[in-house]
Amino acid sequence: MTALDAVSIITTKRDGGELSDAQIDWVVDAFTRGAVGDEQMAALAMAIVWRGLTRRETARWTAAMIASGSRMDFTDLPRPTVDKHSTGGVGDKITLPLAPLVAACGAAVPQLSGRGLGHTGGTLDKLESIPGWRADVPVARMREILADPAIGAVVCAAGADLAPADKRLYALRDVTGTVESIPLIASSIMSKKIAEGTAALVLDVKVGAGAFMKTLDGARELATAMVELGTDAGVRTVAMLTAMDTPLGRTAGNALEVAESVEVLAGGGPADIVELTLALAREMVALAGVDIDPADVLADGRAMDQWRSMVRAQGGDPDAPLPRARHTEVVRADRDGVLTRLDAMGVGIAAWRLGAGRARQGDPVQFGAGIEIHAKPGDSVGAGEPLLTLHTDTPDAFTGALEALDTAVTIGTAEQYSPVRLLLDRIGD
Repeated sequence: MTALDAVSIITTKRDGGELSDAQIDWVVDAFTRGAVGDEQMAALAMAIVWRGLTRRETARWTAAMIASGSRMDFTDLPRPTVDKHSTGGVGDKITLPLAPLVAACGAAVPQLSGRGLGHTGGTLDKLESIPGWRADVPVARMREILADPAIGAVVCAAGADLAPADKRLYALRDVTGTVESIPLIASSIMSKKIAEGTAALVLDVKVGAGAFMKTLDGARELATAMVELGTDAGVRTVAMLTAMDTPLGRTAGNALEVAESVEVLAGGGPADIVELTLALAREMVALAGVDIDPADVLADGRAMDQWRSMVRAQGGDPDAPLPRARHTEVVRADRDGVLTRLDAMGVGIAAWRLGAGRARQGDPVQFGAGIEIHAKPGDSVGAGEPLLTLHTDTPDAFTGALEALDTAVTIGTAEQYSPVRLLLDRIGD
């Protein structure tokens, strides 16, 4: 009989063995109940970092995380459900135009999102910059919104009873140096996405300087693991690998990104935001079995109508002025030339230091803080022309933000600029 105690489970994985289904079920449940201590779970997490998990182990670990709480069920809705998850980046506002666009195409979009931490922005922080908008939506109200063809999309915070084991384990991994494990990262993401009850899922796995996954090979490994988990759980899942060496769009910050998203819904906006929004929307409607081109829906204004209804459904006023920071500072080009590099990590850290992000969970953010980007790689610039405008309510923050940007901008010649594709790869059937 397999031993069901923390020490035996830790040593089995430490020595390179496979954990049985019973061992995984027991340790996740015991950890959730407090019967397995943080120090023991930290030791097991470190053993997993070093030894890994097989596909079977990862699938069972994910199932145990889901079983630690409740699982939503939207199968009785009159519309097919499909969601999107991004692994996070700088200027990644894609959910804001994407959710209403896909809803306007005829699918229901139940999206549980998070708040920002460090250099990556959070979708809920962006939406909370809209006066009156609320992130907490009861499940019964979610169902009403999703079933309403004039709305059809909810972007909200996950309830406390959704994969609570993952929430506890993630907090522990964050302080014990055990974040960098593909099976644990994949399980953490997919346990919540599967538990939210969507029938189909498109993953946007970011790659590059401003992403968690720095290399294409690492991103493919993570994407493959998540697609396998979704498929094994009966969720139709596809992953897109997209570039994150340069910030997406021309803003990084909460209200700034909302305003840019509204521009996209109005038929304008930066080309890279439009390209990625449409690419992900096409994947989502295909998985949902909806035969329509999202580009037509974006062009004719239906997505904008859906956005306004979506914002109102969660208490927001789509016509209210967005918050603006009290202080600005302009970063100018120091020479003529071509902008050959704008480092996403540097821009993300600068926006965070200006107040757009937080260092610890629960810290407040400044809704008006962030960075406007006036030139992107490949653009010609002249000496003295504005490259960036920094926004904050706390002018003392400019010093730290400028330090982060000191090595983030490179101006060279046209010959030194190499264009980078936004869409790098696709994984899944």
